[in-house]
Amino acid sequence: MKNCVIEFVNFTFKYRTQIDPTLHDINLRIYEGEKVLIVGPSGSGKSTLSNCINGLIPHIYTGEQKGDVLINGKNTAETSLFDLSCMVGTVLQDTDGQFIGLTVAEDIAFALENDCVAQDEMKKRVDEIAGIVEVGRHLKSSPGELSGGQKQRVSMAGVMVRDVGILLFDEPLANLDPATGKKAISLIDDIHKKTDTTVVIIEHRLEDALFCDADRIILVEDGRIAADMTPDELMSTDVLVRAGVREPLYVSALKAAGVKILPEDEAGQIDTLHVEKHSDRVRSWYHKQPAPPAPVYGDEVLSVSHLSFAYDQSRQVLDDVSLSVRQGEMMAIVGKNGAGKTTLANLICGFLQPLSGEIRLNGSDISPLTIKERGEHIGLVMQNPNQMISKSMIYDEVALGLQVRGVPEDEIKERVNKVLRICGLYPYRNWPISALSFGQKKRVTIAAILILEPEIMILDEPTAGQDYRHYTEIMEFVRDINERTGTTLIMITHDMHLMLEYTDRAVVIADGHLLADGTPASILTDDVISDRAYLKRTSLYDLAHACRIDDADGFTEAFINYERTHSRGQHDGT
Repeated sequence: MKNCVIEFVNFTFKYRTQIDPTLHDINLRIYEGEKVLIVGPSGSGKSTLSNCINGLIPHIYTGEQKGDVLINGKNTAETSLFDLSCMVGTVLQDTDGQFIGLTVAEDIAFALENDCVAQDEMKKRVDEIAGIVEVGRHLKSSPGELSGGQKQRVSMAGVMVRDVGILLFDEPLANLDPATGKKAISLIDDIHKKTDTTVVIIEHRLEDALFCDADRIILVEDGRIAADMTPDELMSTDVLVRAGVREPLYVSALKAAGVKILPEDEAGQIDTLHVEKHSDRVRSWYHKQPAPPAPVYGDEVLSVSHLSFAYDQSRQVLDDVSLSVRQGEMMAIVGKNGAGKTTLANLICGFLQPLSGEIRLNGSDISPLTIKERGEHIGLVMQNPNQMISKSMIYDEVALGLQVRGVPEDEIKERVNKVLRICGLYPYRNWPISALSFGQKKRVTIAAILILEPEIMILDEPTAGQDYRHYTEIMEFVRDINERTGTTLIMITHDMHLMLEYTDRAVVIADGHLLADGTPASILTDDVISDRAYLKRTSLYDLAHACRIDDADGFTEAFINYERTHSRGQHDGT
């Protein structure tokens, strides 16, 4: 019998500033060597649960608690935060809040320096861990110079360098491209198997997190444990859907086809799924699906011609990139971390100047326009919300753009409150932004741009860190803006589901070059493109082949069209 290393005993917790408890009567045991996923909608109590495991509650975040939390048999309330950090290593979602060193090497070595490890051993250990997470060539770089995905890997290295018995990951995939996310999950799984480390992962991207098997999935809802099952057991229920958590795509497709999934089908992973007995039903469903309607767009609104850019002579980021965007399009720009996607957006907005090439807006060269003048037509929501926020209060931040444009105060209030409701922020409208989570800050910055209704909107990872309900609310609101006003939407994303469900066109950038420009389904069923661009082949492709459907592209488009129609009906209340 393995030892219980994490235990909640009749535990209830209420933050000092809140009326009602966030966690209610939690009883939970996690054993040595287990790998556990914790899922649940935003506000369900997942982060509070993790803060109890690593000791931030009660040592940093104070409140009223009943019951006990035990780590390796030690009560967290009676154990110092330092001692707890030697038992539990935490990788935060907001990586900027975790960096200590001026360089990547210094940051990874920080824990070893505190432990007075000999310098030769320290360098050896840093090089070893940096190689594992693939940041070895960035050891001399400042963490602030790295992409979001690279920052995530540095944070992982800083925790892994210390030999702790429990590893706690808060949204480890939030800023990673799909292929790097697979590597991250594989890396976590490899560490788990080789060291018998106990691993706890809090993640919204459940299907990606299940790339490698997990022992249990714990669903948290309204501060209570709603389910504690194996992945195979959980996929045979509708518990995830009822809680507002996105199921894996292949599971949703099976259920759409009328398949009754049972635990013995082993649907926890696509590779273990026994689909043979269901393949006839899936094929029959597919052949009955209507062809998706062809999208209709307006004239060309933005064009990029032979665009090249380099930060210095040794770093060519974009090389001879050309593309055009039509009025009313919703398109995705995808590719691995560091491929040049965000750089392209910064060039369009005027934050950077190209080495060569031309950008035209409605047929006119925009090189003479200032950043402010471009901002009247093009709105950008950055990947990192901390780089956009300039006010201390939520309402003031969202209202700022309208205020500088001289909009009457009554209209500002009405428009701000409407956007805050859609983005799930209305209850917090009078809160300071510093009290928000990373995902909530993201919604604030999206609201601040959406309220201006620009001609073109560029959203850099618009749904990173969002649960499925808020993801859907934001994307449905964005799609409504697109349909109602004809606003052109360009989304830089690592979320393949977003790309499939909400866009009809995807542009793939790899190593600074335009690799592909086509439908999302055609791109995500092409192994060559997926491999070069660090994308993740959709599980719908694997399901189609397992069911002996030759046209995996067509099957993918059929299901996405079905899901769009189904989700739109639910969203409209029909």
